[in-house]
Amino acid sequence: MNQRSVRVAAVTGCALLIASLTPVWAGSANASSGTAGRVTAPLTDVVDIPWLTGPVVVAHRGASQVAPENTLAAVDAADRQGFKWVENDVQQTRDGKLVVMHDATLTRTTNVRRVFPHRAPWRVRDFTAAEIARLDAGSWFNKRFARERVPTLAEFLRRMEDHDLRLLLEIKNPQQYPGIEARIVKELSGAGWLGRGHVRRRLVVQSFSASSVQTVHRLVPSVRTGFLGNPPLNALASYARYVDQINPQLSKVNAQYVTAVHRLRGVHGRRMEVFAWDVPLRNYARIASAYGFDGVIV
Repeated sequence: MNQRSVRVAAVTGCALLIASLTPVWAGSANASSGTAGRVTAPLTDVVDIPWLTGPVVVAHRGASQVAPENTLAAVDAADRQGFKWVENDVQQTRDGKLVVMHDATLTRTTNVRRVFPHRAPWRVRDFTAAEIARLDAGSWFNKRFARERVPTLAEFLRRMEDHDLRLLLEIKNPQQYPGIEARIVKELSGAGWLGRGHVRRRLVVQSFSASSVQTVHRLVPSVRTGFLGNPPLNALASYARYVDQINPQLSKVNAQYVTAVHRLRGVHGRRMEVFAWDVPLRNYARIASAYGFDGVIV
């Protein structure tokens, strides 16, 4: 065990009984992700949690327990807490720019209703990058983050590079943004994220859309890829043709499913990995050990 400890926010009420989980063997290849019910702990409520040497621990939307999700502040917080991997969500603006935002609309994590009161339903795709740059993306979380903005993917990549962090990039709602995969690849290339060192050790691209992941693999075969969901057992071999990871929600799988994934070799010839999401931070090590996860998104 690595004894290096980090300061992380305690997640209240997250006790989880592994034995009570109901295995679900069949999932939709086109499942969409909703907003997970995450508890925002008080900024002063912290606890020391040691990292294990394995599994990989990924900061979900940055260190979103202690900073507003998908912001540069969340990247900075992830670095301070000792995370090596950060997950984010990428969408596209009306003028074709790439921004880091989870929801299809801007209402939950910005003040868009006040700044643009007559632009309902306030979808990301209906605003230009310049308009989104005007929004406050931090006050909803805590007033001390009032100056935070929705970052562009380019800004996010620079901050990740500054901290030497690794990125699990999710293409969000790709069906709404035809061609977004090529634009993301171009952005990654321009920022130096498609060099050998990055694609081998520092980057994974994932999506709930199987076709989107296939497109990324076709555009950049060297990039590691993941499918978000839990395909049925009899379909796993077909996914192995273009992904390296199957990344399900914790409640949708069991240890037997993980073992089935591990029996396969992914598109780059290595054993397929499983990175589970919606894993509570305080219990991640016990859960990962029980299920055999290679990584957890917390």
